[in-house]
Amino acid sequence: MKTILVAEDNDSNYILMTYILKRYYNFMRARNGQEAVDLTDKGGIDLVLMDVKMPVMDGLEATAIIKERHPDLPIIALTANAFESDRQLAMQAGCDDFLSKPVSSEKCLAAIDKMIGK
Repeated sequence: MKTILVAEDNDSNYILMTYILKRYYNFMRARNGQEAVDLTDKGGIDLVLMDVKMPVMDGLEATAIIKERHPDLPIIALTANAFESDRQLAMQAGCDDFLSKPVSSEKCLAAIDKMIGK
């Protein structure tokens, strides 16, 4: 089973993601961007779901670092900011896709499946 890193500082958002993912993927959590960078450096991650606004290091900065070190690791931005400018910033940072919160399980699983399959 493939492993997804959920970079999310908000407990309720993380719990929602676990309900969406638990039948199809293994998952682990990073509570901030720095933890996401550190965990991806350890390996074993197939995809990152990256919250944009997090403490210590935001998701866009973490994405840029992860993509520099692991250019083939897919990253999907998850954010409450749904403006086109937010999408463009996420893509410029290196995200491969962009989902707005609250995300439906269907949209989330379809985006993941498009990147890494089940």
